Amino acid sequence: MRRVFIANRGEIAVRIVRACRSLGIESVVGVSEADTDSMAARMADQAVVIGPAPSGQSYLRADLLVKAALETRCDAVHPGYGFLSERSSFVRACSDAGLIFIGPSAEAIDAMGDKITAVSLATKADVPRVPGSGAMADPAAARRIAEEIGYPVLVKATAGGGGRGMRVVRSGAEMEAAFRSAASEAQSAFGDATLYVEKFIERARHIEIQVIGDQHGNIVHLGERECSTQRRHQKLIEEAPSPALSAAQRAAMGQCALRLARNVGYFGAGTVEFVVDARDNRFYFLEMNTRIQVEHPVTEMITGRDLVAEQIRVAAGLPLSFTQDEITLHGHAIECRLNAEDPDRNFLPRPGLITGWKAPAGPGIRLDSHCCAGYTVPPYYDSMIGKLIVHAPTRSEAIAKMTAALSDLQVQGVTTTAAFHEAVLADADFAAGQVTTRWVEETFLPARKAARATQEATA
Repeated sequence: MRRVFIANRGEIAVRIVRACRSLGIESVVGVSEADTDSMAARMADQAVVIGPAPSGQSYLRADLLVKAALETRCDAVHPGYGFLSERSSFVRACSDAGLIFIGPSAEAIDAMGDKITAVSLATKADVPRVPGSGAMADPAAARRIAEEIGYPVLVKATAGGGGRGMRVVRSGAEMEAAFRSAASEAQSAFGDATLYVEKFIERARHIEIQVIGDQHGNIVHLGERECSTQRRHQKLIEEAPSPALSAAQRAAMGQCALRLARNVGYFGAGTVEFVVDARDNRFYFLEMNTRIQVEHPVTEMITGRDLVAEQIRVAAGLPLSFTQDEITLHGHAIECRLNAEDPDRNFLPRPGLITGWKAPAGPGIRLDSHCCAGYTVPPYYDSMIGKLIVHAPTRSEAIAKMTAALSDLQVQGVTTTAAFHEAVLADADFAAGQVTTRWVEETFLPARKAARATQEATA
């Protein structure tokens, strides 16, 4: 593998360029007309315009990406995360053109991309699943299943992700409207209106296991990540390891993740996601993401392994550079996603010109970003401007280090979520490791709003 085409943008494109450099591989980045002066375009060995700013005319056009990769004499394509990273049709388009896809097989993506198929495979691999159904044809069938497993339930899109095509249903009277709404949203977002029903766990933790395998049958897991600090099913803060898991639970979840991955012949980097019932700590399979995750740096920090470089090596046909016995977890890592958003206005995106930028620095501090002073955050894409990651010997030290790093971070010209993250880190619930997936929306944000109202009233 001599040259890799990067079919993505933003911080992950920069991350892939750096991984290629570490391996002595050239990189070419495909950019939209809005990203011609991006950091990734400046850092890569070559940049090529693939289309107009809207992602539907550029980053989501497999034909344009494959054409650009061939014209720049690339051997392989790295999809990053998002966009076409989990589209089996893109994998096949790359393969048909003689390009190596840096990721799993199309068959593995298809198996894990359909939630019902994934749940069925998990059951066959002896991985516990949340009580639920197969594909549901209509609201009446969904209501019958819901009454069997007990309310509340989730109505979910089989092709879903990011909370789209998902509704909480607390009674039979709510089912028809929720079912039709979820189906409509799923059809619009994924082109597939198929739904299924699953028991809704009221107090849940979101924990995922990082796996990576090669094409020689070797596969390992690299511990877990705690991703419960989220809003509207979107992760905000991730950490590793989880403050809530015992060594025995970690081992059990890791083995479940490996069994599932082996059953689908998985190679490349992937994440097996679980929901953990906070009442009894029982865990259940949720889904598998067949790509590198936004939050992969926290795993890198506690294991000392470069996951993106390993992805590239595996795609080139090399065996894993480490075994399961060689994976050890050291210390604690936390990642805060930095978005150009206003948390006090319902996280409204705030694109625009960054007039000032100063990154925090020091031992155990890492900032993965594509931004700098003079960069304009475009309105066409996700609002994330970077990921701030810290590593320390203990969780309490990691929280203190992250708090200091957020305070040292200076971004002028756009509103960011940095101050919001500082407030979360200072909360007693977060410090105690007691956050569940609904904590931000049901506890933290209402308390923050009430405190702000009190301050304004007494000002």
